[in-house]
Amino acid sequence: MNLTVAVIFIVIGVLIKNFKLYFLIAGYNTMPKEAQEKYDIKGIATVFRNAMFGMAAIMIFGVALSHWLDQPEIETYLFFGAICIGLPYLLIVSNSSKYKIDKH
Repeated sequence: MNLTVAVIFIVIGVLIKNFKLYFLIAGYNTMPKEAQEKYDIKGIATVFRNAMFGMAAIMIFGVALSHWLDQPEIETYLFFGAICIGLPYLLIVSNSSKYKIDKH
């Protein structure tokens, strides 16, 4: 199951960054065009890709480690650890002023 989620995260990261499916970023597609122009969407897309890849990597590592050590709970711990660390990181960094374009 965790491998499936990891693959989904990788696919979402690729779709957002490489295929420019920015509508997958919550709130961005509902903004008026003027508001969208105030954000560095390419930078935000990079953050999304990196966060998705990072969470997927931790999940895949958890699956491999749990099978290697024959400890299935490791997979669960790293799955929830990836989510608990990755989602706040994604929200905090993507909403930072770093990606807001200041047009004076």
